[in-house]
Amino acid sequence: MAIKKQFLKSKPVCKVTFTVPAEDAKKVAVVGSFNEWSEKATPLKKLKNGSFKGTVDLDAGNSYEFRYVVDGNYINEEEADAFAWSDFAGADNSVLNL
Repeated sequence: MAIKKQFLKSKPVCKVTFTVPAEDAKKVAVVGSFNEWSEKATPLKKLKNGSFKGTVDLDAGNSYEFRYVVDGNYINEEEADAFAWSDFAGADNSVLNL
């Protein structure tokens, strides 16, 4: 799994690209505080190499909690900037600091 951050010079926005290697998965989405934890809001597209990829524009200067949903299973990003406990989920969430 990987996260790529690209800060824009023209405005306080960061383009964040999420990549999840999941060759056997049918559906992968990224859910988090930036999209109301909605699986439908940010689905990732399957690439020919079997990984899933998607880009989201997020406001710079903020932190966001997120997780991946791979065929209904919640998974954290190993390369996250930090992890935060969620009482709602009963597990850690990945944290993205921009």
